[in-house]
Amino acid sequence: MKISALLSGVTTLTSGFNGDVEVSGIHFDSRKVDRGSMFVAVCGYNVDGHNYIASAIERGAVAIVCQRVPDEQTLGVEYIVVEDSSLALGVIASNMYDNPSRKMKLVGVTGTNGKTTTATLMYKMARLMGYKAGLLSTVCNYIDDEKVPSTHTTPDPIAINSLMAKMVQAGCEYCFMEVSSHSAHQHRIAGLDFDGAMFSNITHDHLDYHKTFKNYIEAKKIFFDNLKSDAFALTNLDDKNGMVMLQNTKAKRYTYSCKRMADFNAKVIERHLDSTLLELDGEQVWTKFTGDFNAYNLLVVYATSILLGFAKDEVLEKISILAPVEGRFETIVSKSGVVAVVDYAHTPDAVENVLKTLQALKRDNRIITVVGAGGDRDKTKRPEMAKAACELSDVVILTSDNPRSEEPMDILNDMVAGVPAASTESVRVVVDRAEAIGEAIKMAVSGDIILVAGKGHEDYQEIKGVKYHFSDKEVIGEIFNS
Repeated sequence: MKISALLSGVTTLTSGFNGDVEVSGIHFDSRKVDRGSMFVAVCGYNVDGHNYIASAIERGAVAIVCQRVPDEQTLGVEYIVVEDSSLALGVIASNMYDNPSRKMKLVGVTGTNGKTTTATLMYKMARLMGYKAGLLSTVCNYIDDEKVPSTHTTPDPIAINSLMAKMVQAGCEYCFMEVSSHSAHQHRIAGLDFDGAMFSNITHDHLDYHKTFKNYIEAKKIFFDNLKSDAFALTNLDDKNGMVMLQNTKAKRYTYSCKRMADFNAKVIERHLDSTLLELDGEQVWTKFTGDFNAYNLLVVYATSILLGFAKDEVLEKISILAPVEGRFETIVSKSGVVAVVDYAHTPDAVENVLKTLQALKRDNRIITVVGAGGDRDKTKRPEMAKAACELSDVVILTSDNPRSEEPMDILNDMVAGVPAASTESVRVVVDRAEAIGEAIKMAVSGDIILVAGKGHEDYQEIKGVKYHFSDKEVIGEIFNS
C-alpha cells in the first residue's frame, strides 16, 4: 500500500515525503521490521520507539513515522513527522487493513468491573440471534466461532485491525470489544469506527499507571468523547461517575439503572446460588446468573441489544439461555456439599460485590475467602482488598496471585496492613496458592462457601517473569475429587 493511502486521516507536520512509495507492512516494534516496512516510533510508557529508528532502518524500513526526526537521516528513507505517533499508528493500522471496523457494527464496553462479562455476553447474544460476530476480550478473542488466544484486555492497533479484518472476511456483522483505560489513553482504539459504547462502573484500580483517580476517569471518558454523532453512548446511572462519561460525547445518550428511573431498568426479584429472577423493563425473566452485579451486566446486555435493533421478546428469551463467562462466579460443588466459587474479582469493589452476593445467599454456613493481589500493579488497593474480604467473610486466607517481579511476601504484607484489628484471629497467610486453596477446602464443611478470588479464568501464575501453569478451577477439582 502506498504511504499516501496509509496516512489518510493522519495530520502530518512535514511535507516533501514521497507518498507514492509502496509499503509492505507496518510495525511499532523494530524487531519485527522487515524490508519495505513502515516503522512507527511510538513514545510508549516504558520504551521510546524513537531510540530504535536506526535499528528499524537497518532491518529494511523504507518509511519512518515519528514525532521528531533523528539528527542523522538515511537517504532513501521517507520521514513523516506527526504530533502524536501513537494516535497516528491507530489510523495507519486501520487504513492498512482497509478499515474493517467500518464494515461491522462495532460496540465497546469500558469500566473497572464487568467489561469481560458484558462484551462476551453481547457476542453470545448476537450469535444466538443468528448473526456472525467477533469478540475482543480479556479471556479470549473470537472470529465468529474461531477461538484466538488473548494476551491483553485491548490488543495493540495492528493486532486489533488484523483480527477485525479476519472477522469481516468471515462474514461477521458485529464486533464487541473491551476497551481498557490503558488502551484509550494510549490511543490503541484510534482509527476505529465505534457504533456504540457502554460504561459499567469505575472503582479503585490501575493507579500505578494513571497516578490519580481523576486521570483514571478521564482515560475512560476519552472513549466517549470521541464517539460519532450517530453512535449510542450507554452509561450506568447508579455509578456516581456514570454521567461524567456523557458530558462531552456527540453520541446519542442513554442510561440504565437498578435503583432509579432510567432509559433501561432492572430489578432483582429472587436470588439463588445458581440463578436470579430479574425484571427487565417490566418483564420477568429467569437467568443463570447470580449476584446483583450480574443484574447490571445483564441489564447492559438487554439495553445494548435493544439499541442495536434486536426484538425485545427475542432478547428476553435469549437472556434466559445465556450462561456465565468462564471464571466469573463459576461454582463447583463437592460430593460433601461444599460450594467453591471461582471469580476474577481483583479490585476492592469487585471483592466486596461478590462477597455481598454470597452473604445474601448463605444461611448458617460460613464464607471462607482465598484472595491475593497481583505484583507490579496498583499497591494502594491491596490493603483495601484485604479489608473488604475480612469484613464480609468468616475466614480469610491471604495468598499469592501473580506476584510477577515482586516478592510474594511483600505483597502479602501490604494486604495484611488492611486487616481490621477485630479480624486478625480469622485471617491466615499462606504464600503458596495451591496450599491456600487446599487449606480452605480442608476446613470447610457441608454448606460452607469458599470464594477463590483474583484469577478467575487465568490458567497461569506469573513469578519472576515466568508463567507457570496454574488454574484455580483445576486445583479445586483435583482436591474435591481426591
